[in-house]
Amino acid sequence: MKKLSPTSLLCLGATILPVLASSAAFASGELNVYSARKEALIAPALDAYAKEYRVTVNLVTGNADTLLNRLKIEGDASPADVFITVDAGRLYRAKAAGVLQPFETDTLDEVVPSHLRDREHYWYGLSQRARVIFYNPKKVNKADLSTYEDLADPKWKGQICVRSSSNIYNQSLVASMIEANGEEATLSWLQGFVKNFSRPPFGGDTDLLKAVGAGVCNVTLANTYYYGRLGQSDNPAERKVYDQVSLFWPNQQEGERGAHVNVSGIGMTASATNKRNARRLVEFLTNHESQQWYADVNNEYPVVEGIEPPKSLQPFGEFKADTLSLSALGDNNRLAVELMDKAGWK
Repeated sequence: MKKLSPTSLLCLGATILPVLASSAAFASGELNVYSARKEALIAPALDAYAKEYRVTVNLVTGNADTLLNRLKIEGDASPADVFITVDAGRLYRAKAAGVLQPFETDTLDEVVPSHLRDREHYWYGLSQRARVIFYNPKKVNKADLSTYEDLADPKWKGQICVRSSSNIYNQSLVASMIEANGEEATLSWLQGFVKNFSRPPFGGDTDLLKAVGAGVCNVTLANTYYYGRLGQSDNPAERKVYDQVSLFWPNQQEGERGAHVNVSGIGMTASATNKRNARRLVEFLTNHESQQWYADVNNEYPVVEGIEPPKSLQPFGEFKADTLSLSALGDNNRLAVELMDKAGWK
């Protein structure tokens, strides 16, 4: 696999495009990948694909929003064949921006559940993460936890810490609640939830997990793979946080929708010229071996049924996941942001 390294992903001008276009990027037997997943989290799978199909894979990695903007600017001249990114909300934005094209195969429709792919086949999920409740067991009785909705109860006043409302993971959670409970009920929930913040939103998911472990706050929302990474870390301080914090699966009772899940996913770009190789890559990344590797390395849950969860998350057992079509997260994103702003979630 060849890693393309432009001087800077922020330099999106005409000087970069000729370099990429002149690198035999459009030849058969090649595939050009833009990935918001770090190189270590995707490159080995791409190497395996390249070896099996004797394809030269050119990889560009970078920030998810930066890569999306790059695709917009490059337009039809973009050498990218596939775009890999995280969160259905971002995949929706790529679709809405016109930088993806629909594609489907019998294999993909068979192995990727319908709610984990775009309803019009613009993207497919590669792995799942759940955004769930984490708490400090020394300060919170597990029996007091139940649902996302319950976090708006005054009993949690001053105990919850979260990251910013600008974060796509939080926006997608709220978008799922709009779909489940409606606009009015979601706004009411948001208003109560915000009143329970222990401090203004800050940091990322790892920072929040550390804050719960340190007693800065008692409860937070985070993606499961961040927690899994702490448990697999070589840093003793991070493994200590893993031991100090407990995971709780919300909305698990009969009649409840289950824990909110999201995906990392892949789409074929609108400018793709190596379409056959792009389709084969998506099928390759959803085969049994790739799914198991992807889950273990990324500390995420497979999208294909019958494959074990990553070792770091196996201690927490099975859980009921919300089977809402993730396309709805994109459909409801704008309203979610408006409601979060109205409720004062900064």
